[in-house]
Amino acid sequence: MKIPPFVVAAALVGASGVSAGVPTAVEPAAIPAYRLLHPGLAVAGQPSPEALRGLEEMGFRTVVNLRPEKEGPPDERAVVESQGLRYVSIPVTADTFSLADVEALEKVLDDTANGPVLLHCSSSNRVGGAWAVIQARKGRSLEEAKAAGRAAGLHSPQMEAAVQRVLGVPTPAAAPSAPAGAPVNP
Repeated sequence: MKIPPFVVAAALVGASGVSAGVPTAVEPAAIPAYRLLHPGLAVAGQPSPEALRGLEEMGFRTVVNLRPEKEGPPDERAVVESQGLRYVSIPVTADTFSLADVEALEKVLDDTANGPVLLHCSSSNRVGGAWAVIQARKGRSLEEAKAAGRAAGLHSPQMEAAVQRVLGVPTPAAAPSAPAGAPVNP
């Protein structure tokens, strides 16, 4: 099996190089924000075209893309499937993120025949949001779930608010403003 050069370089730098057949680290230019959450699941931002073509060689069996089709490379599905890998699209934005999206993702992740899985979006922000909801559904506290989400890439206030919305947790609302000319302290 030929190993892509960006994986070899990462393996030389990383402590163990490979876990469960997939790299523990890769060159950031190849797959930004790459993190191995556990041996069967890596999360990341958008893989480069070269990295997309090398996912099978890296040991992945399934790729889950959380980007809406208009955002990503138009040929991503074809490139992934040409390697004999399963491709799953669950298009998510902070505005559209829903429990149904999380349930669809859980179904893929819970089926061990799909692994190892690369779960990605553009920067891993939506990935982290989805991971936070999954962790909360597994019984972790909101703060623990959000911390796990941040470890997986959650970084925007919009996606963090979407996580709380999906979990049914109220977000702090802005204080109501008084009408113009009304006394502040009557």
